[in-house]
Amino acid sequence: MSAVVVGVDDSDESLAAVEWAAGEAGRRGLPLRILHAFIWPLLGAPLGPAPGAPPEGGLQHAAERVLAAALARAQAVAPGVETTTALPEGEPVTALLQGSRQAELLVVGTRGLGEVGGLLLGSVGARLATEADRPLVVVRGPGSPSGPVVVGIAVHDENEDLLAFAFAHAHRSANPVLVAHVGTEGPAGAGRPPLPESDLARWRERFPGVVVHQEALTGHPRKTLTHLASQASLLVVGSHHSHELGALMHGSVSQAVLHHATCPVAVIRIRR
Repeated sequence: MSAVVVGVDDSDESLAAVEWAAGEAGRRGLPLRILHAFIWPLLGAPLGPAPGAPPEGGLQHAAERVLAAALARAQAVAPGVETTTALPEGEPVTALLQGSRQAELLVVGTRGLGEVGGLLLGSVGARLATEADRPLVVVRGPGSPSGPVVVGIAVHDENEDLLAFAFAHAHRSANPVLVAHVGTEGPAGAGRPPLPESDLARWRERFPGVVVHQEALTGHPRKTLTHLASQASLLVVGSHHSHELGALMHGSVSQAVLHHATCPVAVIRIRR
């Protein structure tokens, strides 16, 4: 059965991701599945309490408390959403990829997404952004709840999935859409509407209740989209890369905004 899947650890950031995922599951009318990857059995670590320690100690109970806290938070935010928890054995990225195979959406927080460390050493969110075949939302901050859904598009014909995600989310959340194309400095990149009027009319007809604006901007795409995200409820970007190292070497816009945007970021895989 399709669901919204959220990965959690013991951080405040993951609880923020649970809140966002629970709200989104409610908007989509889907169940919520909370996953906490349990790597310790694979490493041969003792799972129970140490000798003489309280019976509620140990790695197994600690993992169960993480799930219990996440479940309580989800039920407080969206009491009408059917919510379940799971404790799959494995390292986080593998467990989340496997656990989200039938999901409509995968959500995680930003723990481990340091500006340098997350890029060079790897992080759950950064790796999932290049490996997940589901739409991924990384909750880096609450954003502006009434702000626009900003979708950064390219000039070539790779925007359909990004626009579909952005407009559908805006429809469910009653937010406007801001379609933004960021070109290079100079006359060639300036003043060109991101979408032809005929394309824009098609999206307006499909989502008549969504207010839509366009902006053609110049500058560095990563910096400009990060600036737009400061007033956004959600930033939607595409990813061409299938490996985090490739994204790093090629200056991926999606990886950069994951590390700097102050609102939730949706990363949509673009298949060539």
